[in-house]
Amino acid sequence: MTKIRQRLQEKKSKVTVHEVARLAGVSESTVSRIMRNQGLVAEATRAKVMESVRTLGYVPNRIAGSLASLDSYLVGVVVPSLSNIVFPEVLQGVSAGLKTSNYQAVISISDYDMDREETLVRGLLAWKPAAILIAGFDHTMATRRMLDQSGVRVVEMMDIDSAPIDMAVGMSHRRAGYAVGQHLIARGYRRFGYVGHDWTADRRARLRYDGMCEALGQAGLSFVAHAIADGQSSVAAGRKQTAQLCATSSVDVAVYSNDDMAVGGIFHCLAASIRVPDKLAIFGFNGLDIGLELPQPLSTMRSNRFLIGQKAIEAILLAPERPETPSIIDTGFEIFPGATA
Repeated sequence: MTKIRQRLQEKKSKVTVHEVARLAGVSESTVSRIMRNQGLVAEATRAKVMESVRTLGYVPNRIAGSLASLDSYLVGVVVPSLSNIVFPEVLQGVSAGLKTSNYQAVISISDYDMDREETLVRGLLAWKPAAILIAGFDHTMATRRMLDQSGVRVVEMMDIDSAPIDMAVGMSHRRAGYAVGQHLIARGYRRFGYVGHDWTADRRARLRYDGMCEALGQAGLSFVAHAIADGQSSVAAGRKQTAQLCATSSVDVAVYSNDDMAVGGIFHCLAASIRVPDKLAIFGFNGLDIGLELPQPLSTMRSNRFLIGQKAIEAILLAPERPETPSIIDTGFEIFPGATA
């Protein structure tokens, strides 16, 4: 057996079709048809098989047989969105890291849906990629089990506040939030408002909020008002929620879950003739170009998004085999004082 074939054998899922079939109480051919989505199968049978697939963390091997002698040069990348500039910049870093290699990225979008993410990961792993890059630590149990058992390099990007499956590359969002709170307290702000979006879809925004709460609490302060939008963040949501915050509370600084929302806050203040930062200070997160190019540059926290993608790729190219001990690469953050807070 060649060295390449041996590596492919090592990458095979520890769970077999036989085990899935036995747990589901069906034949192996039925499991194969369902995984290939071929032929007519009763919905009850399909549901029973997929429950077994998820329980065991089974991943089909689609490069068996005649392709088993080939090495995989695919790198699977799963991100939640492309509508926010944050993740395209991460992908630019991934592209830069791959530029001088033979590897190619296959990019999938989960739309902040963990069940969708699970389906995407199962599909990517079926092709036995060299690595999977995935945003954050929040996954279904089945996704985590598949990634853990796959044997391929797994990089959880953007966040380092939890224990990774294999490797984490990003920043501590809790420490970033804490640093923002300390910065704004040092600038003399005492009545804090928070403008954000659905925390169930953005765990990292919640971590930053928790970090800010810790900093405020140590100074004997707390958020006096909140305006939380349903769904994903956007400039429009930021503008709407800022109007709500101003109509119901008296705060001297509004902290936003990200720059999109903060730019919406600036637009509301312009329309309502609210002087920034004299009447209301505004602080964002991410360091997006749109905020930095405003007539009054947005006060914000810069995250090194390009570096996250680039470092993730460089790490797996340097060490293509998964190590025994998980590792963390901290890409850090930087406060940009700007002119709005």
